[in-house]
Amino acid sequence: MPLLSRCQGRSKDGRLSQAKNRKADELRAGYDFSGGVRGKHHLAYKAGTNVVVLDPDVAKAFPDASSVNRALRLLLELAKKQLSKRSA
Repeated sequence: MPLLSRCQGRSKDGRLSQAKNRKADELRAGYDFSGGVRGKHHLAYKAGTNVVVLDPDVAKAFPDASSVNRALRLLLELAKKQLSKRSA
């Protein structure tokens, strides 16, 4: 394969040309965003989130985020009490 045909559509630094990038950015037919809300999740994303994936056996014991948070807060409280007993 000749060198020119392999590099066709790329700039000197190896990046794709803007025309190729635009074509890759186009959506396929069938996507409907007419019901979309701009910025719907912006504040949550800006605030940041911590996603933790639970193992299946642990997930069975904690059906929702609230139950996980309660258990972790209890664990933190117990750990603090144990540390205070050791230092006393």
